[in-house]
This record gives sequence, C-alpha cells and structure tokens, in this order.
Amino acid sequence: MQKILKHIINSINLELISGSLDVAITGVSFDSRETKQGHVFVAVKGEATDGHLYTNKAIENGAVAVVVEDLPSVNVGVTLLKAENTSFALALLASNFYDNPSLKIKLIGITGTNGKTTTATLLYDLFLKLGYKVGLISTVKNSINGKNVTAKYTTPDAVTFNKLLFEMNEAECEYCFTEVSSHAIHQNRIAGLNFAGAVFSNITHDHLDYHKTFKEYINVKKQLFDNLNEDAFALINADDKNGNIMLQNTKAKKYTYALRTFADFNTKIIEQHIDSMLLEINGKEFWTLLTGRFNAYNLTAVYATAKLLEQNEDDILVTMSSLTAVEGRFETVKHNGITAIIDYAHTPDAITNVLQTINELRHEGQSLITVVGAGGNRDKTKRPLMAQAALKGSDKIILTSDNPRNEKPEDIIEDMYKGVEAEKMNVLKITDRKEAIKTAVMFSKAGDIILIAGKGHENYQEINGVRNHFDDKEIVEEFLK
Repeated sequence: MQKILKHIINSINLELISGSLDVAITGVSFDSRETKQGHVFVAVKGEATDGHLYTNKAIENGAVAVVVEDLPSVNVGVTLLKAENTSFALALLASNFYDNPSLKIKLIGITGTNGKTTTATLLYDLFLKLGYKVGLISTVKNSINGKNVTAKYTTPDAVTFNKLLFEMNEAECEYCFTEVSSHAIHQNRIAGLNFAGAVFSNITHDHLDYHKTFKEYINVKKQLFDNLNEDAFALINADDKNGNIMLQNTKAKKYTYALRTFADFNTKIIEQHIDSMLLEINGKEFWTLLTGRFNAYNLTAVYATAKLLEQNEDDILVTMSSLTAVEGRFETVKHNGITAIIDYAHTPDAITNVLQTINELRHEGQSLITVVGAGGNRDKTKRPLMAQAALKGSDKIILTSDNPRNEKPEDIIEDMYKGVEAEKMNVLKITDRKEAIKTAVMFSKAGDIILIAGKGHENYQEINGVRNHFDDKEIVEEFLK
C-alpha cells in the first residue's frame, strides 16, 4: 500500500516545518525498530520512553517523514511536521492511511473494569453463528472471520487497530466487536475511529497506578461515550452506580440493561448450576452453558447489543444457548471428584463476583480453596483488598505469584498479606505458583472446589521482562490427574 503524504494529513492539525508533502508513504510507525523504507515516523511520548529520542534511528531505517511535538535542533533531512499531540496525530494518520476503515464496518466498543473480554467474545461468536462475517479485537485474541491473530494488549496501538480494521474490510466483515481499555482511550489509540455503539459493563477499583484517582478513571471511560455520534447507541449497566455518568454528555441513543433495577433490557436468574443457568431476558427464558451473576450481566449486554443491531429476538436466544465460556473465564476442570475453576479475576470486585457465584453453587461439606496473586508494577492499593476478597469467600487461600514483572514476588505477596494478617490461620504464602497450585490440590478431597484466580487465559508468567511458559489450566490438570 502506498499513499502520498499530503493525502493522509487531511483533517490533522500539522505544521509543515521543512521538506515536501508530495512524498510517497508506505506505512505509519511510532517504533523506530519497526520503521521501514517509506514510512512516516511519529515521535510519541510514552510512559517508558520518548519517541523523539529515536527519530534519527527511524530515519536511518527508511522514514521519509517525521511528526514531532518538540522540534529537533538540526535539519533531519526528511519532511518534518509538527503536531500539538503526536499520539492523537498518530491515530488520525493511521486511520487515513488505511482508508478510514472504521467507516466501513459497524464497530462496537465494550468498556468497563470487568466483563469486556467475555462480552466482546460472546458477541463475536454469536454473530458468527448468525451467519455474519465478523471481527474481534480482545485481550485473548484478535480474529478476522474465524482466523485468529495473537493479541498483545487489551486494545492495540492505533496503527495495529486500523490495520486490523482494514483487513476486516478486505474480508468483507460487517461487524467488529472490540474491548476498549481506559489506557487505550487515554493514550488516543482509538482517536478518530467511528463507533456504531458502545457498551459499559461496570467500573470498580483498578488501574489507579495509572489514572491516580477513581474520578479520573471514570472520566476516561466516559470519553468513549462522549465521542459517539447521533446515529450510534450507548448501552450501560444500570445496576452500576456510575453507569449513568457515561450517558451524561453523549449524543448517541441511550439504552440500559440490568438484573436488579428497571431497564430497557432486564434479566432474572431462574436456575443456576456449576456449568449452566436458566435465564429470563425481557420475559423470555433460555438455558446458557455459562454460569454466575457476572455472566448473566455479560449475556444481557450481548442480547441487548444484538437487539440494538436489529437481530431477530428468537434467533439471538436460540444461538446464545449454544455459546460456551470464554477461555480463562470461569473455565472448569474436573478430575477425581475435584473441580478446579480458572478465572482471570484480578481485581477485588472480580474475585468477589467469582467467589459469590461458587458459594451460591457449592453444597455443604464442600471446601473452597483459592489460589491468588497480584501483578507486579501495577496498582499496589488493590493488593490487600484482593486478599481480603479471596479470604472472605473461601475456606483457605494461598497467596502466590502472578506476573511479578520487575518486582520481587515476596514483596507483592506481603502487600496482599497485610489485608488478611488478622486471619492468618487460613492463609498460606507460597511464592512458586506451580507449587501453590500443587498444594491446593493436595489439600483438596473429592467434592472440593479450587479457584485459581488472576491469570485466566494467559499462558505465560512474566518475570524480570522475560515471559516464561506457564498455563494455570495445564498445571492444575497435571496435578489433578
């Protein structure tokens, strides 16, 4: 693909400092290591480093144009453009380079602390089964009509995002369902995209290492809804006290869903088992292979979104009844009478929700052991709260490593331990996650339940910048057998 620079800077507030706008552009990049011949390189100031430091390297690698916030002291020898905000300019450049792909597909964004992956993935699976060509952009995977592409982040960078949408256009996809993280909104990764609808699941304590305050976290999420146009829909969980904040300034058509309060889409849980539920949505009953109150919310959001996208009600319900659990989201493994549940829950609220579901389903005499850790170099304030939530819903907990990253696992565990120190009789600290899972199995007898929380679908453990293969499901299956 090749474009002329002057054609892809339309609607972007850029000042030409030197060089020509008639140069041919073969790509857009913000990482000098990925810059190739003919690229326009955008110097973005990130959390860890500043792209301005790598401008010369990008030019060495073939960049023919450079976009900066801070002007260099010497002539760079290529076309030089100045932007007020390069992360915003990057998103618009990427969108223009890939022919504004979000205008040619119905793009639905799902945001919230918990439930994004499940809701987006279930919508993708539902619309595939309904016979549509569909795209998915999620934490677990990116998919283009059944073809999977590995996902690195919850919401990809602006260049990758637009490239994926362009490939979906090429594959004639009619819909794309995507998670939208607060980081992505704040870092302008979705700037310039046209959303046909947005869904808000909930908002709880998370990412305060990045956003600093809960109010800022809420306001960042709200931007997704603020930027919707009049033809789009805004769907929120009315049971979340912050849900209506999302609707305050949106121009989109407003809709609500709920389990507890009156809403446009209401659901009741009629029956609940460890591997299924009977739900009633707006007066119609259907069985689902998913379980838990949190999944009742997710399924209601899925149903409501499908209805708002003008799908037939009966077709939606029949197809939803065949949908299966998303990888690493309340995924069960059973051997020798013991049930292990692998779940991505990594916030206090998510842990509470999963344990609440398990406790509603377990019988007298069944013990519940929870293995849980917290990620390194992330929000430290939630660590003791996670341990408290785990112990409150379990008979015994084992505090262990998650992805320690560049922190000492022992320090993270001690942060968690501060939340449960007063009840230490039912708390174990085992740094090695494999050993922690093994110990949970050893403590269990037939009929007991083990929850392994925090990593879910992840098949690695990140230690000092290195990702080592580690899969909770593989490990617990090995020991249960």
